[in-house]
Amino acid sequence: MADSAPPLPPQQQQHDEQERISSLLDTDLYKLTMQCAILKYFPDADVTYFLTNRTPDMKFTRQAYNWLAKQVNELANISLTAEELEFLKRRCPYLNNAYLRYLSTFRFKPSEQIEISFTPVQDTWSESDIGDVKLKITGLWVETILYEIPLLALTSMAYFKWCDRDWDYEGQEESAFQKGVALLQGACTFSEFGTRRRRDYHTQELVMRGLMRAVEKSKQEGWKGIFSGTSNVHFAMVHDVHPVGTVAHEWYMGIAAITNDYENANELASRYWIGCFGEGVLGVALTDTFGTPEFLKAFSQPIPSYTTAAEGSSCMLASTGDTPTGTLAETEAPITAPIPTGSNQSTKTYAEVFKGVRQDSGDPAHFVKMMRDFYDQHRIEGTKTIVFSDSLNIERCFEYKEIAEKAGFWPAFGVGTFLTNDFKQRSTGKKSVPLNIVIKIASAGGRSAVKISDNLGKNTGDPGTVAEVKQRLGYVEREWRNGDETQRWGKKGE
Repeated sequence: MADSAPPLPPQQQQHDEQERISSLLDTDLYKLTMQCAILKYFPDADVTYFLTNRTPDMKFTRQAYNWLAKQVNELANISLTAEELEFLKRRCPYLNNAYLRYLSTFRFKPSEQIEISFTPVQDTWSESDIGDVKLKITGLWVETILYEIPLLALTSMAYFKWCDRDWDYEGQEESAFQKGVALLQGACTFSEFGTRRRRDYHTQELVMRGLMRAVEKSKQEGWKGIFSGTSNVHFAMVHDVHPVGTVAHEWYMGIAAITNDYENANELASRYWIGCFGEGVLGVALTDTFGTPEFLKAFSQPIPSYTTAAEGSSCMLASTGDTPTGTLAETEAPITAPIPTGSNQSTKTYAEVFKGVRQDSGDPAHFVKMMRDFYDQHRIEGTKTIVFSDSLNIERCFEYKEIAEKAGFWPAFGVGTFLTNDFKQRSTGKKSVPLNIVIKIASAGGRSAVKISDNLGKNTGDPGTVAEVKQRLGYVEREWRNGDETQRWGKKGE
């Protein structure tokens, strides 16, 4: 209970003022890339999002809720700075000028677009009442897509600022340094991926400091590992590293809901993506939105020749630098654009053009085998990349690295919660368990949006629609021993 909890440790009190979302770029890169594509192709699509707490036994206090509600309202004060704009131009050339102009004038509108409420288990109107926080986001997809990451970060901070104070920052930078050293010395390619479930902003800053120290040591020692950057665009700018990321489930979910064409949604989403960014750009595909076997059917198809005009980051099609933002709603999508005279099929397939795939649910060993069989069946040569991003730690990175390399892949790792929310209780020295929270798109274009994934525990959305989509796609459930989302990062006190 917040009223009876011990006072904030001195370090937490010291950093209280900076523990707010103060930068529009304090988010994951793929939110910006998706917003860029949405602005071009779906500027008028309405959506809804909901918060889900996959650790429902971890309740909030009313005090935490009140603080969170205030922080949500303060998002309205954030805007892109000139320095941030220049960073995006320098580090993210695939973001076209029309989008950057839009982002320069972008503002959150939380009073219009966010509903936040608190439901106590037993209501005594006390600040110490415990209960559940509910969040609903409603509005245009292009305007609301940037809420997810800051809201998740704030929700996690609210819990650990007011509900669970039995922790401190001691050893966090050194821990991140040692983790970075282990991964780099072990020849792993990895990125920091932990914004959405970080304990707070200061924790992520300590993690980045530790990782940058590890990078310097790696250079001195000549280790073969690679730190490829961070998914957080703000921290990428602060530490002058690459922002990393491509696309999220939301992209596939939204397009499937808008078109109500789940049978072709993966192909349509891939075609739109290449249509916006070009071949070979942001080329890591996410396979599991409706199950990886279903995705691979689309991945093997040839790319229509009118989908993209050129290779490389210069290919922006209708979203070239001089395209006025106001006309983007009239831009024709690749699936409806006029087909040039001659063949409408490329000799390349999506699987050939995309440099690799991301594994985010289910059994990684089964996934690697499935992808090896797929590439071999379609006679696709060359070393493809598999990015692992599902609940990683050092041991899992080493295990998956060995499996992937034996199968002829280049493994890479997006390491998140293990870096930015790995704490011990001050009182016992046992594990301080992170919140497992998600914000997922719930509807798009007036229809329910769902995710099936390769793990039953990650099914998301209206149960009736989930069942219908599984039936339509002939989806087959697979059991995985590590699929319990309520205990993803352990049990309290372990």
